[in-house]
Amino acid sequence: MTSRPKSPVKTYLIDTNVILRYLLGDHPDLSPKATAFMSAVSQGTKRALILEVVVVECIYVLDKYYGIPRREIAEKLSGIMKFAGIFNPDRSEILEALLTYATSTIDIVDCLLAAHSSQERIVVSFDKDMTRLKAVSEPL
Repeated sequence: MTSRPKSPVKTYLIDTNVILRYLLGDHPDLSPKATAFMSAVSQGTKRALILEVVVVECIYVLDKYYGIPRREIAEKLSGIMKFAGIFNPDRSEILEALLTYATSTIDIVDCLLAAHSSQERIVVSFDKDMTRLKAVSEPL
């Protein structure tokens, strides 16, 4: 008896425009497609990964173009990061960075760097926000 080879598990890399159409519901053709896809991810029937660069781009577009408040942006993106189908190995760092972003005036990139910092992963920066963020950092 021969066993069947296992099919590889599909993981979808979600682009910024899908998240934006899902959150904003502003496009008559694309928003319903984004909502259907994201609903499947929410329920865990589709497995997906949201790269940090996509989170950053979403924040910049929602903040700069749409003028959505930081706290609301962070809440919406945090909610998505908690969907059953999201499998980010760095999910806890992204959620930590979103919380910091929501409650501060600090740039999301600095929030992410700080969230990833540890005694083994030291941030090198000229930015004084790293001290405010309690990042593990060293001056040059």
